[in-house]
Amino acid sequence: MNIIGWRCATCGAELPIGTVFPWRCPNSSSADRHHVLRAVGATSPIADVVDDLNPFVAFDAGLAWAAFADAHGMDRAARAALVRDLDAQVERVAGTGFRVTPFARSAELSDALAFDRGGGVWVKDDTGNVAGSQKARHLFTILLHLRAAELLGLAPWASAAQRPRLAISSCGNAAIAASTLAAAVGWPIDVFVPPWAGQAVVVRLHALGAHVQVCPRRPADPPGDPCIHRFREAVAAGAVPFGVQGSENALCLDGGRTLGWEILAAAAAQGVHLDRVFVQVGGGAFAACMGAALQSVFPPPALVAVQAAGCAPLAGAWGRARALPGGPLTAAQHWAECMHVWGSEGEPEPTSVADGILDDETYDWISIVDGLVATGGDVVVAPEAAMVEAHAVLAASTGIDATATGTAGLAGVIALRTEIGDGERIAIVASGITRH
Repeated sequence: MNIIGWRCATCGAELPIGTVFPWRCPNSSSADRHHVLRAVGATSPIADVVDDLNPFVAFDAGLAWAAFADAHGMDRAARAALVRDLDAQVERVAGTGFRVTPFARSAELSDALAFDRGGGVWVKDDTGNVAGSQKARHLFTILLHLRAAELLGLAPWASAAQRPRLAISSCGNAAIAASTLAAAVGWPIDVFVPPWAGQAVVVRLHALGAHVQVCPRRPADPPGDPCIHRFREAVAAGAVPFGVQGSENALCLDGGRTLGWEILAAAAAQGVHLDRVFVQVGGGAFAACMGAALQSVFPPPALVAVQAAGCAPLAGAWGRARALPGGPLTAAQHWAECMHVWGSEGEPEPTSVADGILDDETYDWISIVDGLVATGGDVVVAPEAAMVEAHAVLAASTGIDATATGTAGLAGVIALRTEIGDGERIAIVASGITRH
């Protein structure tokens, strides 16, 4: 297996790959959350890829959950059987299982943005993924780890009836993805949502059997998202962190990499070497995974992290990290200096049509910074007009039914278009269907 263990980016604490439930750094605490575990080892499975439509079977060699299972004696055939069993359960609830999603150059979109025939925009259409977005990819590796632990007799509960509750803080695609997976395996889940969560989303969560808890800001709350505060309280009381913040559960940064590997494999099959990959950033897990995956080829395409002008904490952190005496790769040791919660310096309330990326803190910023440095990438803050235009032009050019959040990567392309060569090969990911 490629992955051999876990190491904290901040304090250097290490855990062996066979560790059961390696959710957080052992030195992370309620007083110091500035830690994040990351997989150690050769994280590229490209050379060991299996020809299979299920990405969790195809890229087994590069996944941390699989290395954990392997360390306890579960061979590749048994792991594939577990993936297929869970996938079948998911498909019964979601109407689709995990499959490699389409990736191709859009001639219409490329023409609309005035690219040359040799360049243009390649679109990864992830709206057909489980629950309509890439979020389920992050969560499925957590579920695989949990089920592997149960099957191997390593879980501290004796039966499904004694399972701890799952918990997630989200108001959109991640909540729906988590609740879909929980419903598929009959695992109870608590979803912590803000008071302004969309009614359609809340209705869908209830339909999936989730216990929805609305989280208004309390007078005694510290800075930051009150949903995260309530989520952390639930985890402290014994719930499993089943969300998409790597600092809360390192396994969420495992499965998300499959999308990046798929892009690289598809591009290679098409004889294309990409120049840049634009990724929308809210909490940051998606961009963190993409940055890690892009390093599987040399030279890697540049990761471009896109934030909305109405909420851009990563942009500020990236600027402060680059100014550090030791450079941006020392940012983990300067977490509080670099990453400021949006609003703590007088910024207005977060706002954008891309409301799914309005996280007031980019939780996985350390991993994004590493990806930016390794790929020669950058952060772009897209004005609201670009967010609106991206949503309209993607639908008109491709017919893809994605939300404004799911087209925010394209907003970054639009914002930087005058700085992008007409012959450059650009990739974006469309994720998050408008209807569930």
